[in-house]
Amino acid sequence: MDFEYEINARSKGFLSVCGVDEAGRGPLAGPVFAAAVILPENCVIEGLNDSKKISEKKREALFDVIKEKAVSYCIASVDEKTIDEINILQATFLAMKKAVEGLDVPADYALIDGNRMPPIDIKGETVIKGDALSPSIAAASILAKVSRDRFMLELDEKYPQYKFSQHKGYGTKLHYEMLTEHGVSECHRMSFLKSFFGEKK
Repeated sequence: MDFEYEINARSKGFLSVCGVDEAGRGPLAGPVFAAAVILPENCVIEGLNDSKKISEKKREALFDVIKEKAVSYCIASVDEKTIDEINILQATFLAMKKAVEGLDVPADYALIDGNRMPPIDIKGETVIKGDALSPSIAAASILAKVSRDRFMLELDEKYPQYKFSQHKGYGTKLHYEMLTEHGVSECHRMSFLKSFFGEKK
């Protein structure tokens, strides 16, 4: 992984390039998180990669390193109620927009993981599999993922019957078993569970 995308943006005259990624689009419960990160030029962070490709322990260690080395970063979330109201794509876009706008050093260009551009007020581009190609996006991926996982551990303490610490809200066999046994909680995304509960009736 190199700074090809960041260098290319700077070659066009942009001075402050941020990477943006999300975590938690797929789960049945909890918020969707997004992060925006501006790394110093040619900043080397050992082991930086797509958050899904590294262990939880490594992500936790990198989380602190990224926050320490970043020029600026912001982590934002959009809750399950809003996800149900505006749909998960729009909620993801909203979280990304909040993350970019929350940077204390403003970005003038955004590298967005994926193939859809959120409605942000600065120039940018989408990068498919960007979290494995751009250090800035990879850093954002880790901040978003770790922040969401930590939030789900807090929910596990509040709702121990759902065992969120084991599945982080994703639609695993265990999670569906807990839903069948206990019904939904206020932190579940009802728009994600319509078919499941339709089948149960």
